[in-house]
Amino acid sequence: MLSTYGSFLPLRVLEEIRHWKQQESWHVEVIKSATEGLEPAYVRLLDDWRTVFEQTERTAIELLEEQRSALDPADQAWHRQWERSSAAAQAQARQPGQSRESGSGSAPEELQSTEATAGVTSDSQPVSQELNRRLDELLQTANRQSQEYVRQLSLLTEHSHALRQQPKSTGVVLHAAHESQYFLISTNPFQEPGSIARATALFHVAAEGEDYPEDALRERQTGQTGGTRWEGPWANKDKGVQSSQTEPSATEKTSPGRPVPIGGHRLPPLPYPYNALEPYIDEKTMRIHHDKHHLSYVNDLNKAEKKLEEARKTGDFDLVKHWERELAFNGAGHYLHTLFWTIMSPQGGGTPSGPLAEQIKKDFGSYEAFKKQFSSAAEKVEGGGWAILTWSPRAGRLEILQAEKHQNLTQWESIPLLAIDVWEHAYYLKHQNERNKYIEDWWHVVNWPEVEKRYTQASKLRWQPF
Repeated sequence: MLSTYGSFLPLRVLEEIRHWKQQESWHVEVIKSATEGLEPAYVRLLDDWRTVFEQTERTAIELLEEQRSALDPADQAWHRQWERSSAAAQAQARQPGQSRESGSGSAPEELQSTEATAGVTSDSQPVSQELNRRLDELLQTANRQSQEYVRQLSLLTEHSHALRQQPKSTGVVLHAAHESQYFLISTNPFQEPGSIARATALFHVAAEGEDYPEDALRERQTGQTGGTRWEGPWANKDKGVQSSQTEPSATEKTSPGRPVPIGGHRLPPLPYPYNALEPYIDEKTMRIHHDKHHLSYVNDLNKAEKKLEEARKTGDFDLVKHWERELAFNGAGHYLHTLFWTIMSPQGGGTPSGPLAEQIKKDFGSYEAFKKQFSSAAEKVEGGGWAILTWSPRAGRLEILQAEKHQNLTQWESIPLLAIDVWEHAYYLKHQNERNKYIEDWWHVVNWPEVEKRYTQASKLRWQPF
């Protein structure tokens, strides 16, 4: 993690902790789902860890909101709000294995952890110093949790008979441990108490006139770099978002239709049952992917639109950078997932036909060459993201693009026709870390007639080539 976030480094660290604990919670569920007959004592232990991770995630979210308020110069009532809310923002994260009544068997003693709380209390220190102190404590607690979690996962592979009988499940556990170690490494530069505050202070010195990257200065002047929302199965579950009606695609309507009101996006229902793509994509993955992940993008997109509308009314654009980032991330996530569901079908597979097939042959040499390039692009996306077949009105041809997260590395003007989601949550329950096998299976459910309809409409758009 770079220190060049300047004034907004505390926000970036909190976002990293939030994502970190979301992922660890997710991996707990993956381990349980992937291990048939896992001993009850270990199931309870993993459930305890999930509770700890969720508590720490909530604390990070609370501190994140407080940091945002503290950085907002228009918030004159901050200190009074701090006094009222400080008790609710306590970091009460504890390690599992404490005060649990005995059940049907228990984990070995070395698999039962000790208390490691970060009791953050309020005092009369200035707000910025207090928040930095609490952030230091939260980061150290998150670090201790993950170190102990990794240690216990290692012991789990040794002590669990069920895991020893299932090599693939053992691989899932080792992958979860590896991911936690990655987060430990990414936050290592800021483990020493006060290091975040010192890095931020150095930025302020540089920003007063010394040579400093222009981007960082612009961030300081215009708003927060925070707000990158990370994927996680326990994202916002606002029940106010309806899913009773799907948005018509561009290929399904002949008139522009009614615009979506600000903050009025909805979760489209799947155009087929959750289990319809079996055996290539499993039912449980589809349920979590659609009902949890996609819904969270819809909710957070609506929130960002409402916040920007509020900013326009009040004229207060201090947080515009944050909400624009939220708008881009969640908007792209919502639109790509809406496309993703429609370009898959239980009757999918095969190859394209008609004008699309001809265009693919023209632009890539053959369908086989196109498929190989697309699969390779999908497999090599760094972290979570997408591979997307697009139509370029400017170039007048098809192109294959990668997107990291949902919106990074994409090209303006290009129109998506076909997309595959290669975030872990799209395939890990069934395919574990074998992304290439997921991609191979995905080709069996591609809904080429829908892709062809999209191409027919998109290819009508042509701009002057340069």
